[in-house]
Amino acid sequence: MNKLAKGLCLSMILGCDWMAYGAAHAACEDPPARRVNWMRCDKQGADLRGADLQEAVLSNANLSGANLAGANLSGVDLGMALLKEADFTGARLSDARLVGANLEGVNFTGAMMSKVRLERTVLSKTKLEQANLSGANLYQSRLDTANLSQANLSGANLNQADLTGAVLNQANLREAVLSRAVLEGAQLQNADLRKARLDDATLLGVDFTGADLSEADLHGARIDNANFAGAKLGSTIWIDRRRCRPGSVGECL
Repeated sequence: MNKLAKGLCLSMILGCDWMAYGAAHAACEDPPARRVNWMRCDKQGADLRGADLQEAVLSNANLSGANLAGANLSGVDLGMALLKEADFTGARLSDARLVGANLEGVNFTGAMMSKVRLERTVLSKTKLEQANLSGANLYQSRLDTANLSQANLSGANLNQADLTGAVLNQANLREAVLSRAVLEGAQLQNADLRKARLDDATLLGVDFTGADLSEADLHGARIDNANFAGAKLGSTIWIDRRRCRPGSVGECL
């Protein structure tokens, strides 16, 4: 290859690299839009209320303290993103991916989060009141002291999740999987746990007052100091694998 040809090749390579760098750099300045690419961008404290960010790429981005109330984030990729103290009140996050994201102190009150991916995610002290998390994947996630009052977690995967001290009063956990989950000191007053799986779960000191555990599976669970006052236990599989009689309330008969 002669010198001219080599020079042209080198120019083309450097030109492509420069264009790639320019495009990546410019993406962070792009306005909010569907499928925008803000990967690794710093959007700390940004005002994105009501923004349409459907299917956007926000992985590894810094959105700490950002306001995303009412935003449409359906199908968005927020994997490994930093979202501490961000506000997602009433936002739409159905089918979104937040695997490995730091969501400590985030406000998801009333958010639509069906089938969201949150496995191995930090949600400590997160506000999730009245959020729709039906079918969500929360495998091995940290939800200690999170507020999930009146949240819809029907069919959700909470296998091995940490819900220590979480508030789940009046939550819908019908057919949810909580196998080997830690719920020590959690509040589940009047919660719907029909057909839920709580096998081998740590339920020390849990308040199940008025909860519906009909047909739930508690075999192998630790229930020391748990409160089952007024709880429905009809056809529940108890910790010793015996099935409670239909109509059992407060204790497994």
